[in-house]
Amino acid sequence: MKKRLSNSILSILFMTFISFANINKVNAAPNVGTLVDCGESPAFQKRLDTSVKKLETRLKKYEPDSPPALALEQQIALTKSRFDRYAKSDLQCGKDGLPHLIADGDWNHAAEFTLPGVMFIYTTGWIGWAGRKYVQTVAKTKNPSEKEIIIDVPLALKIMISSYLWPVTAWQEFLKGDFVASKSEITVSPR
Repeated sequence: MKKRLSNSILSILFMTFISFANINKVNAAPNVGTLVDCGESPAFQKRLDTSVKKLETRLKKYEPDSPPALALEQQIALTKSRFDRYAKSDLQCGKDGLPHLIADGDWNHAAEFTLPGVMFIYTTGWIGWAGRKYVQTVAKTKNPSEKEIIIDVPLALKIMISSYLWPVTAWQEFLKGDFVASKSEITVSPR
């Protein structure tokens, strides 16, 4: 049951990612304010040329086929590839030649902010859930305050690895009533 639940959650997350990644580029707004497609932006092209020129200037200082020269050639190829990916995407560039994220609620630009936002929330929740579980686990030991100050790394790693499905575990605890402390457990100032 637990495996089916985790597989269904993973498939939902995957389908959500795919739906945002395959947003129809034909319907994209042709111009958002002063932004233009990065592939058509002269400032974007100038940034590419400047970056490549700096790397080629450095490349001239080294013998051909030497390790630094090979590393710089690889860096030039990676730079061109990165700029090419931005130019082919539907990202919009400003007058500065840098891609700008558009978070205006238009579904054509949802992939620019939704997936990173969801991943941020998931990651911070994972860290918080693992910390919560660690504190709850060490509270049951002989000297809990010492384990909070000097972290038991093997225990913390074990908890961190087991907490990757924290949304499911949090929902299960919420349904059982263990997620939130009862009013009798919360100290209140006498004032």
